[in-house]
Amino acid sequence: QVPLVESGGDSVQSGGSLRLACTVSGYSVSQYFMGWFRQVPGKDREGVSGITSDGTRNYADSVKGRFTISRDIAKNTLSLQMNSLKPEATAMYYCAASSFTTPPLKTSFFGHWGQGTQVTVSS
Repeated sequence: QVPLVESGGDSVQSGGSLRLACTVSGYSVSQYFMGWFRQVPGKDREGVSGITSDGTRNYADSVKGRFTISRDIAKNTLSLQMNSLKPEATAMYYCAASSFTTPPLKTSFFGHWGQGTQVTVSS
């Protein structure tokens, strides 16, 4: 088990920014491939961004240039800086860990999940 606890979700207006955090317990945040996903009720959970153990980052096309994934090894946390938010970013955001080295951002490759934090962007 890799306990993951997300925080930082909030309600913001379109164009605003939020920073999500995921606190990792029991293992180093750099030990696994870490990812952020989001889910809207009635839709599949979609990958937003990921970071490999050596720090390589990837992003969904819909968030490139606006979202930044990072980690703080000393604090053992994963973060997602979200800028220029759009109403379509409204979703529950989840932190996840994968034992694969460079998995695709698909839920089936991730075995450890947090409980999520809600982001709401109003127009």
